[in-house]
Amino acid sequence: MPHYVSLGNWTDQGIKNVKESPKRADAVAALAAKLGAKMQLFYTMGDYDLVAITEAPTDEIAMQLLLEIGRLGNVRTKTLKAWTTAEATKVVAKLQ
Repeated sequence: MPHYVSLGNWTDQGIKNVKESPKRADAVAALAAKLGAKMQLFYTMGDYDLVAITEAPTDEIAMQLLLEIGRLGNVRTKTLKAWTTAEATKVVAKLQ
């Protein structure tokens, strides 16, 4: 299943209501499951406030999930599609 790494920062709204973030994280996990995806969320220090690792069956489902999260207005994300070493090895093996 494709993997995605999302780097997130609180918006003004999100940090103002940070005490509600565990409930919001549970709601996002439930939405991901409803869409057939899985999301792990990590609170971080540094340039980003949150890191999420998502597994979704398709890019479209990942995009839908991230758009749903974004429109709630609590975080802004930058997302990268990621490949496991096994997946990347198959691509590297095709190099000429």
